[in-house]
Amino acid sequence: MKALPSPVVFPPGFLLGTATASYQIEGAVSEGGRGESIWDRFSHTPGNVLNGDHGDVACDHYHRYAGDVALMRELGLGTYRFSFAWTRFQPDGTGGLNPAGVAFYDRLVDELLEAGIRPWATLYHWDLPQALEDAGGWPARDTAARFADYAAAVHEHFADRVGDWTTLNEPWCSAFLGYASGHHAPGRTDPAAAMAAAHHLLLAHGLAMQTMRSASPDLRYGITLNLYPVDAATPSASDQDAARRVDGIQNRWFLDPLFTGSYPADIHAELAGLLGDVVRDGDLATIAQPLDLLGINYYSRHVVRRAGPDEPADADTDGGEHGRRDPGWVGATDAVRVDTGKPTTAMGWEVDADGLYDVLVRVTKEYSPPPLYVTENGAAYTDIVTRDGDGTATVHDAERTAFLASHFAAANRAIDDGVDLRGYLVWSLLDNFEWAWGYDRRFGIVHVDFATQQRTLKDSAKWLATVAAANPS
Repeated sequence: MKALPSPVVFPPGFLLGTATASYQIEGAVSEGGRGESIWDRFSHTPGNVLNGDHGDVACDHYHRYAGDVALMRELGLGTYRFSFAWTRFQPDGTGGLNPAGVAFYDRLVDELLEAGIRPWATLYHWDLPQALEDAGGWPARDTAARFADYAAAVHEHFADRVGDWTTLNEPWCSAFLGYASGHHAPGRTDPAAAMAAAHHLLLAHGLAMQTMRSASPDLRYGITLNLYPVDAATPSASDQDAARRVDGIQNRWFLDPLFTGSYPADIHAELAGLLGDVVRDGDLATIAQPLDLLGINYYSRHVVRRAGPDEPADADTDGGEHGRRDPGWVGATDAVRVDTGKPTTAMGWEVDADGLYDVLVRVTKEYSPPPLYVTENGAAYTDIVTRDGDGTATVHDAERTAFLASHFAAANRAIDDGVDLRGYLVWSLLDNFEWAWGYDRRFGIVHVDFATQQRTLKDSAKWLATVAAANPS
């Protein structure tokens, strides 16, 4: 075994932890009165998920949460960002809270507090109740109102023990992968529906912020966005314009309304035909609620160029000269993502720690945000369980450990250069159901044998423990 990298030392009070999502780890999809979500329906539809995988059992966290919390305590982590499953509280997306669903999260939150771990709740990580999708889903304005009702009820119950609240995780993915490309649940391919979904997700965020802050103004509320630097592959005007469009729909379409109360004018003009009359008077003021925190999920950089006239509309190659066209970039379908030769993870994403620095600095300079948190960052690699000399199972994931160390260093450099970054949550605590990739991609710092549910600490987890020890919260 190679020596682990030296721990990164952050400023005093820096928050370290991990993050997960309900459908990816909980399992128990038919227990405790839980209703069907769009990911239940999507994953059980043949052809949607690699190998026909689904989240029916996943990591069985619903039954094994106490052991998972014990692992976090063993690692010395200060916080745990998890998501509530809407369908455990409201099986059909409306009405009173289901007592069995409340009881499960009561047990989880109390277990975290007893272990000295700060619970950080995400209200929505992509698992919309199927009943609401059947009624129109996120393209329907009423879904935003239903989300606000759900948020208010859940917040009322847990506000005495949970101080950190995220409304939505990565609304870009919910809108554009769910309703434009169809790669995620609910699997629709309607660009106009995707634009409506994006707006209604942001409106849902604003409405939920209003209800929660009015009830408990001293708690901390925010949203998490997946942000990426977007660079043009060449100085040509066409490639520069492709980068502008991708940045507009990937980053500015969410940052601008949250912080300036308007959509970016260039993208709005280009997509007006898709938006129609979705945006109503007062909506943008509702969206632009003051935030106590902004979560940033970062995985890689986008380098893009203008597509050639004969390239297919959804190219998906190994990158390089031909690149990949991402149909989730509504309004930027003439842009192609290219590879630059950097090492890649098992997802095919280039490793670019400087991109995290660039995102943090850009958001700080252009938007004057509240305190920032890296709410997701991590990497998938092919892991092999081996035995140490004493027979102990282990995973020597040197690539993942190096990935995290380089990104932690980039985050620290951003702090040195004036970014108000307060914490870093690694994705993910456990190997899990990785959406359309099923169980084929492993992001966890803890290995999960899905046949036995055996948990094994990887070297990346042991390294994170040294960072936690060097940065007591």
